[in-house]
Amino acid sequence: MDIKICGLKTAETVAAALDGGASHLGFNFFARSPRYVTPEAAGGLRHAARGRAEGVAVIVDADDAFLDEIVSAMSPDMLQLHGRETPERVAAVKQRYGLPVMKALAVSEPADLERIGPYLGVADRFLFDAKPPKGSELPGGNGLAFDWRVLAELDRGVDYMLSGGLGAANVGDAVRLLDPPGIDLSSGVESAPGVKDAGLIAEFFAAVAAARTERIA
Repeated sequence: MDIKICGLKTAETVAAALDGGASHLGFNFFARSPRYVTPEAAGGLRHAARGRAEGVAVIVDADDAFLDEIVSAMSPDMLQLHGRETPERVAAVKQRYGLPVMKALAVSEPADLERIGPYLGVADRFLFDAKPPKGSELPGGNGLAFDWRVLAELDRGVDYMLSGGLGAANVGDAVRLLDPPGIDLSSGVESAPGVKDAGLIAEFFAAVAAARTERIA
């Protein structure tokens, strides 16, 4: 099971994510997010982790000029499109940069999964997140969970990461219910919005390990 810690901004918390066993490190380039980092800062953090985890650039409806800047400065392994990008835009981004793309989709009910169809064969992976609350400026990272049972009947051939409101207290429930291919979290390991906590990161990975051991047993 892949685990992505998203919204990292410091060397200390990058190290904590790597020590816990993160497979992916996410860097947020949405300017209105408290987790925003510059492409140059992300490039430095990504360089220190190269060879140990994949670096993911999290982007919201970015134009080509900004994407060029991010890819040049960070050299990501994957692009996460977390806005209103159409399947055509996903395909264009993949072709432009030759990088795999993970498309984020907001979910609250089974009907929302019908949106997957046009992206199949275009996006390399999906990220299923809770719908943002009314009035929120953030498309993700709001610390909200959705009813994970919605994904229980999802075709097992669909590769995805589960996101939204996850933390040490409930990740075991997610693992037991879905055994998802991947898990993504951000606010669940923060002491304040945008402030990652190395101790909470360690607690989260301990909870994941315990849940996986229980599932295997």
